[in-house]
Amino acid sequence: MDGNVDIKVKEEIEVYEDPVISQDVEVTVKEEWDQGTHIGEKPYHCIQCDKDFSCNSGLIQHQRIHTGDKPYQCNHCGKAFSQKGHLKTHQDVHTGKKPYQYIGEKPYRCNQCDKGFSCNSGLIQHQRIHTGEKPYQCNHCGKAFSQKGHLKTHQDAHAGKKTYQYIGEKPYHCNQCDKDFSCNSGLIQHQRIHTGEKPYQCNHCGKAFSQKGHLKTHQDAHTGKKPYQCNQCYKTFLSINYLIIHQRIHTGEKPYQCNQCNRAFSWKGGFRIHEMTHTREKPYQCSQCDKEFLRKHILIEHLRIHTGEKPLHCDQCDKAFSHRSNLLKHQMTHTGEKPYQCNQCDKAFTQRGNLIEHLKKHT
Repeated sequence: MDGNVDIKVKEEIEVYEDPVISQDVEVTVKEEWDQGTHIGEKPYHCIQCDKDFSCNSGLIQHQRIHTGDKPYQCNHCGKAFSQKGHLKTHQDVHTGKKPYQYIGEKPYRCNQCDKGFSCNSGLIQHQRIHTGEKPYQCNHCGKAFSQKGHLKTHQDAHAGKKTYQYIGEKPYHCNQCDKDFSCNSGLIQHQRIHTGEKPYQCNHCGKAFSQKGHLKTHQDAHTGKKPYQCNQCYKTFLSINYLIIHQRIHTGEKPYQCNQCNRAFSWKGGFRIHEMTHTREKPYQCSQCDKEFLRKHILIEHLRIHTGEKPLHCDQCDKAFSHRSNLLKHQMTHTGEKPYQCNQCDKAFTQRGNLIEHLKKHT
């Protein structure tokens, strides 16, 4: 018996070592290898969703998605699974081999809002939202937090490792209007609104500003520099804020909405002016004739009627104007521009009022 076994093994080794026979065996094995799964065939077909499988067991396992069949049940908690491997992974949690977080389960549920968590500590931390509990207190300023990590981040601001702006806190408080700031320099800059202080003066025209950035933007106007360009129409602007507002023309974005009439605006200034139409508020009053205005720049232009000031000069003929709109209308006489066009006869005008008068002829 042992001799026969030895001879059989020896013969098998000799067969595979023979180059000719070995080649024949490889061909036979290759033919078998090319069948079924090895050539990518998927003869087992799901009649529910047309998905195909290379083996019947794969099809059976898949069909449980459609039938809802979950034959593998956990003997610890009774939870059932469609695949044996999923049950095995789940049971690893009970034995402590893997955390719930690893397998994506959230068995710890909040009884206030039904939110689920993968660990009990996560649930405890979450429940502080409902209870308002803040057990972690800063020993520098007494501010309390619901999470230890939030306290750590806050303390980094005290230590100078992070800015208050970074962590979203605003500890610097204006005693005039209760507005808060994340840095002392922001508070100082803001307080100039109340004091009227304008320490930054233009060396070209003497105009003063409360913020250095405003002076910089103003000085760019003297040089003609407009470094911010729209990538849609290539129009250039003095400041990034003007560019952002302009780009809303292209996107159609109007983030400022009136809660009185639901009208929306692309820039905050326009929104505030509109709000005054509901309140009838006109906060800017002329000291000469008591006339009131919605906007400060309209009051400034109005005052020129009383003073006779004409600070706006045409660069083509040196004619001067008190109102910017009048300057723009005048400049069209040099450029030949006529932006107001009749849709009845294509006649164009430099002023809107002239177009309105002209349209009456057609009616």
